[in-house]
Amino acid sequence: MTTRVEVAIIGAGFAGIGMALALLRDGRESFVLLERGNSVGGTWRDNTYPGVACDVPSHLYGFAGHPHPDWSRVFAPGAEIHRYLVDVADRTGVSARTRLHTAMTGAIWHADTATWRVTTSGGDTVVADALALACGRLTEPLIPEIAGLESFPGPLFHSARWDHAVEVTGRRIGVVGTGASAVQLVPELVRLGAHVTLFQRTPAWIVPRGERAYTAAERKRFAQHPETLAGLRATLYTEGEERFASRSGRDAAAADTARQAALDHLRAQVADPALRAALTPDYAFGCKRVLLSDTFYPAVASDAVSLVGTALQTVDGTTLTAADGSRHEVDALVLATGFASARQPYADLVVGEDGTLADHWSAGMTSYASTVVAGFPNLFVLNGPNASLGHNSSVLMLEEQAAYAVQALARRDRSAGGVLRVDPAAEAAYTAEIDDAAASTPWITGGCRNWYVDPRSGRLTLLWPGTVDAFRERLAGADGTEFLDPIPATPASTSTPPSYPFSGGTP
Repeated sequence: MTTRVEVAIIGAGFAGIGMALALLRDGRESFVLLERGNSVGGTWRDNTYPGVACDVPSHLYGFAGHPHPDWSRVFAPGAEIHRYLVDVADRTGVSARTRLHTAMTGAIWHADTATWRVTTSGGDTVVADALALACGRLTEPLIPEIAGLESFPGPLFHSARWDHAVEVTGRRIGVVGTGASAVQLVPELVRLGAHVTLFQRTPAWIVPRGERAYTAAERKRFAQHPETLAGLRATLYTEGEERFASRSGRDAAAADTARQAALDHLRAQVADPALRAALTPDYAFGCKRVLLSDTFYPAVASDAVSLVGTALQTVDGTTLTAADGSRHEVDALVLATGFASARQPYADLVVGEDGTLADHWSAGMTSYASTVVAGFPNLFVLNGPNASLGHNSSVLMLEEQAAYAVQALARRDRSAGGVLRVDPAAEAAYTAEIDDAAASTPWITGGCRNWYVDPRSGRLTLLWPGTVDAFRERLAGADGTEFLDPIPATPASTSTPPSYPFSGGTP
């Protein structure tokens, strides 16, 4: 079957749903979401490990037009976030336009018809005027190259593919990694009665989380007084924006204050000087993702955790050997090793005017407005190049990108050929802006390891090197001259979206 729509959206997590909501607000109802999973939700559907939760305050981690007064905690558990996304998609009609169990197997731009032809795992084809890649960065687990890993005879899985059939109580569990997932996971494994051998290649900067449950009275007040909830969201937003100064190193005093707070947190929760030393980072605050936890340090300091201060090097049956030569016996092994975020897994599948998106990004991801890419007409990438944050809610960025995409579609409606082609010079200029803005941050400067830099180019390709306010202003300032044969900007509301049948028929 061939489906003809205005926009095909790939992925139904926060980015895909956010894009769909933006289209609906603009009166554009001809779109379809292709989702490879069994429900909407993306990251929050896939990650179900014990302790999974957001590290952005709940009331800032949602769509601006769909506040949720009933979050149970300051930092929502993963299952609640998943339910929120399902609910929003159901209430707005996005679910009705979503095809589950349907992965994109290819997407090719056809210049003769000015359309994208998307093939799917179910054998169907979707023909669309525009393609929105909303696949996310946290979709493909990163499996480290460890000699003998395949020989491990017990349960072995990535934290993002948690095997709930595995009993952890009373078992010896090896955990590889001390990033965001491990910091949430390890205390829960301890609480469930496991003994954890934790392999730490690099310690993280960890600050207090300040987690607590919302009271019934608070949740009732949020529901009955939307202005109270809006005020809380505004406060949380401001607090997030203020964190940019310390996380980016732009303000040395702020960075020193935040660093000292992290050291004080470590000192207060870990009494053993040797263990404290092993948990103390040797790189600048902000070089790597800053984590939030009130429970990780106490768990590591307990008898239930054995901290190995080096990487896992080899696996021989149930024996794990670390880089320091120490050997450890475990019953199960969990890889909390993050995701392949610098190399988008869909890039090989998308073919534009001169090759694949992977070809275009062979030296690292580039774009204009972190959303559109030269050589790929009528294509929008959400949560792609330089669209991530280390200090505030990523949902804020996604909504700005979706708004930009809808405005671009309004320009396309008024064009003669219905095609938006990014000027390569505009993409190069935007890339240079990113490089200049990042040059003074610890992500680029010497003295620390560069977790956010693509090794192929030495460039910052994941993070936006500024505030959300700056991103909003940058995208709002785009006037259409980023496209070849630019179309003058007029209010999007004056455009009349073309009419398409939702499904069926061959164009």
